[in-house]
Amino acid sequence: MSAQSTADTHRGTDPTPLSRFVAWLPDRVDRRIRVFAWLSFIAEVLIIGTGGAVRLTGSGLGCPTWPTCTPDSLVATQEMGIHGIIEFGNRTLTGVVGILALAVVVLVWRMRRQRRDLFVLAAIVLGGVVAQALVGGVTVLTGLNPFIVGFHYVASVVLVGVCAAFLVRMNAAPGLRSLAVPRWYLITTHVTTLVLALTIVFGVLTTGAGPHSGDDAAVRSGFDAQVLEHVHAWPGYALFALTLVLTIVAWARRLPVRRWITALLAIELVQISVGLYQARNGLPEWAVGTHMVLAALTAAAMVVVVLNLKTPSLAR
Repeated sequence: MSAQSTADTHRGTDPTPLSRFVAWLPDRVDRRIRVFAWLSFIAEVLIIGTGGAVRLTGSGLGCPTWPTCTPDSLVATQEMGIHGIIEFGNRTLTGVVGILALAVVVLVWRMRRQRRDLFVLAAIVLGGVVAQALVGGVTVLTGLNPFIVGFHYVASVVLVGVCAAFLVRMNAAPGLRSLAVPRWYLITTHVTTLVLALTIVFGVLTTGAGPHSGDDAAVRSGFDAQVLEHVHAWPGYALFALTLVLTIVAWARRLPVRRWITALLAIELVQISVGLYQARNGLPEWAVGTHMVLAALTAAAMVVVVLNLKTPSLAR
C-alpha cells in the first residue's frame, strides 16, 4: 500500500470532533442526565417564582418592549430602576431554562431510540420553553392582558409537570408496564388530577381579577374576584378530600404510591394554609407568590403519583 493510500485510510478512520462528541454522549441514564434533568426541573419552578415576582412587584412592564428591553437597549438601563431589573432578570432566567432544556435533549440524543420516552419528554420541554418565550413577548406587547398572563402561568405549570415526568421515567426501567393498584384507585386518581386542573384554572382566573396586575395601567379581567375566590376554593377542598381518601387507602393496602400520595397531601395542606392566609390578610405579595409556586409543585407531585400507578412488567 502506498504512503498516500495509507494517509487516506487514516484520514477516513480518524473521528471528527462531531463523532467524538456523539461518542461522549451517554448511551444510558447516567449522572450527567440526572444532574441536568434536576437542574431543568428546578429552573422551571424558579421561573414561576420570578415570573410571580414580576407581577407582584408591578414590574410587568419594567421592560416595555420585546425582545429588547427598550427600543434602544437589549438590557435594562439604570433609568428603569428596580422594575427593569426584576423584569429583565426574569427574561435572563428564561435563557438559562432554555439552555438547560437543550442540554437535556442533547444528552439523551444518543439513546433516543432505546429511550424514546425520555427523548420525547425532553423535546417537549425544549419546545415549550421556546413557545413560552414567545408568549412572554405577546404578554408584554398586549399590555399584560390577564388572560394571556394566565395562559403563560398555566403553560409554565405544565412544563414543570413534564420535567417531573422525565425525572420519574429516567429512574424507571423501559418497556411494558402493568397496573400496580386497583382499577378503581386508578380511576379515582385520574378524577383527582382533573379536580387539580380545575383548581389551578380557577385560581388563575381569580388572580386575573385581583389587585396584582403587574402594572398600574394593566387592565383586569372584569370578573368578581370575591366570587371567584369561593369558586376556586370548592375544587380545592374536593382535591384535598380525594387525596386524603387515596392516601388512607394507599397505606391500608400498602400500595407502591403511598409515599408519593402522602407527599402530595402534605403539599396540599401547606397550599390550603397559604391560601387561607392570603385571603384573610389582604393578599400579601409573598403569600400570593408562594401560592403560585406551591401550585406548580402540587402538579408535579400529582404527575409523579400518576406515573407510579404502574410498574415495569415482567412480560416482554
